Amino acid sequence: MAVATVSLAVSNGLSIGGLPPFYKPLREEFVASGAVAAAHAETFIANSANITFLVSGVFSLLGGWLALRFPLKNLMIAGCILLGSGLVLHSQGESVSSIYAARTLMGASLGFIGVAPCVVLVSRWFDEGRGTALGITLVGTSLGGALIPLIASPLIAHNGWRSAMLSLSILVWLILLPGILLFVREPSVRSEKSVDETAFDGISWANALRTPIFWALAACSALVFYPIFATSQQFVLYLQTPKIGVSAETAAFAQSALFAISIGGKFLAGFASDKLGSVRVMTFCAALLFAASLVLFHLTASTALVFLLPFALGYGGTFVIIQRLASDLFGRADAGRILGTITLIEVIGAAIGGKITGYLADLYGGDYTVAFYGVTIATTGAFLAAIAVAILSRKGKTRT
Repeated sequence: MAVATVSLAVSNGLSIGGLPPFYKPLREEFVASGAVAAAHAETFIANSANITFLVSGVFSLLGGWLALRFPLKNLMIAGCILLGSGLVLHSQGESVSSIYAARTLMGASLGFIGVAPCVVLVSRWFDEGRGTALGITLVGTSLGGALIPLIASPLIAHNGWRSAMLSLSILVWLILLPGILLFVREPSVRSEKSVDETAFDGISWANALRTPIFWALAACSALVFYPIFATSQQFVLYLQTPKIGVSAETAAFAQSALFAISIGGKFLAGFASDKLGSVRVMTFCAALLFAASLVLFHLTASTALVFLLPFALGYGGTFVIIQRLASDLFGRADAGRILGTITLIEVIGAAIGGKITGYLADLYGGDYTVAFYGVTIATTGAFLAAIAVAILSRKGKTRT
């Protein structure tokens, strides 16, 4: 579990949560060099992040399939190589295509070393207290998002964004890769060639896709990840617009605070799901996201924390419970592919959110006010979808 937590801290921190402090200097350099037109600068940033999310979804589905046939340790080693290589390429990129290629490698790495494989690894070890175990493990995604911006910001200020990113890639090569090589192992339910699927309970991927509750959960996931993506990737730019007027350092601190607060949400949601049930906790966390998003209609520098605090708690909670629900509702026999499919749907929602947010920001001359109204709309839908999951779960239409 410790290695899985570190894996998420490094992989998500370096490919998703920790990258926003790099966006402004990257954008300014590429606009100044003529590599990107000023009128499309926000879309360029949004596209870069979208590529990571979309590719991570495709490779999460692939990783779920491969997890039935190969040791997770081997997949995680491959993920390290992809992530480290992507960071090196990104730090040296001079063109839009090179940045997009780097983000493709970074997204692919998450299919082998990100949330889905780590959740499968931990779920195979825990029966009792699975929610708490997953909550602790998934804290890693928030740790990376909280710590990497605090490390990256001074590195960028003193050495430039390229040197800063290259320096941070050391976390992959010298910490994560050796940790996986030395410590990752799985329960003894594997034959030489494949996992013994009968060792775990649950229904098949194909049968799960035939249940209404799968699609209700998928819709909820997509609608949750729209605001999570927009806030974790583009809120830092919103804060630095003239309307809000926050400095780059303060925006980086707010970015870090978002992930730091979400740690509490992840841990509390994991613990509460063991006591109260995952469906109830999911509904509450979705309601919290919706309530927080209403602050966006009157966002100022002084009300930013009023938005961030409940949003981060709801974000952390929904993030954990979505992962747990994949095994709670459908079992662990085919959890890799089921969770991989949910992850793919999540990132489609995230990509749509990022694309719409970037497009509207460009349309309004770099002002993100209208763009972030979409966050409120998406959280409304997520709350309604969570209610649908709760209703369907009471009718007992899963595992049939």
